[in-house]
Amino acid sequence: MPTDLLLLLSGVAAGAFGALLGLGGGILIVPILTLGFGLPLSAAVGTSLVSVIATSTGAAAVNVRAGRADVRLGLTLGAGTVVGALTGGIVAGFLPERVLAGSFAVLLVYTALTMLRGIRARGDEEATETVDPAVPDGPEAPAYRSRRVPLAIGGAFLAGNVSGLLGIGGGVVTVPLVHLLMGAPIRIAVTTSNYMIGITAAAGAYTYLFRGDLDPRQAAPIVLGVAGGAALGALTGTRLRASWLIVLFVVVLGYVAFEMAMRALAPA
Repeated sequence: MPTDLLLLLSGVAAGAFGALLGLGGGILIVPILTLGFGLPLSAAVGTSLVSVIATSTGAAAVNVRAGRADVRLGLTLGAGTVVGALTGGIVAGFLPERVLAGSFAVLLVYTALTMLRGIRARGDEEATETVDPAVPDGPEAPAYRSRRVPLAIGGAFLAGNVSGLLGIGGGVVTVPLVHLLMGAPIRIAVTTSNYMIGITAAAGAYTYLFRGDLDPRQAAPIVLGVAGGAALGALTGTRLRASWLIVLFVVVLGYVAFEMAMRALAPA
């Protein structure tokens, strides 16, 4: 099978998975490009950031139109993620590949444990919640929108750094942040994260592009696949139980974390 077609299909799968959980396709794209196609980690991260923009575009177009994403909260937290993404993208240029791979593995394990302990326990209960994220600020605004905002912006800055360093959009931090810290329902946390990650990834992608760590010829087919997969994931995500998504999430992340840890510990 031609390499471009494999990249396209990989992008569809990564985009759909990323949109389902609000994590951005980069959580799979980086391992796919490094482990499956042999790209250097820095080039894979740069390509992944561009793909995350496509994930956000495909998913946010569906979610915002349907009124499922909290755009106001996304813009508030987006200020922190953009600054963090720029910082993380610059720092990544000075870190060896082994350190980045190890950081990615640790992050995946942390994310899986966090989601298991928090989201899985509360996901089914929230299926019956009726919160309208499209309500403007004011007396009728959702309570979570004003809860722990300074701390949430600080967490968004961390999410931006994660995005710039590892090319994953920052959703692995923003989804638990919005859900567990601010108290938003899991569905709103996912859709709002999908909206935010494009802004975050765009800031980080510039640093990789200017440094020459991004090949548009390799990025094009996977970005096209991610955009289509993200739209598909956003459409089907509301029909799936949160507990099913979490099981899939943990299985995939466990495998990828193991592979990236082996890469970090491999002999030089």
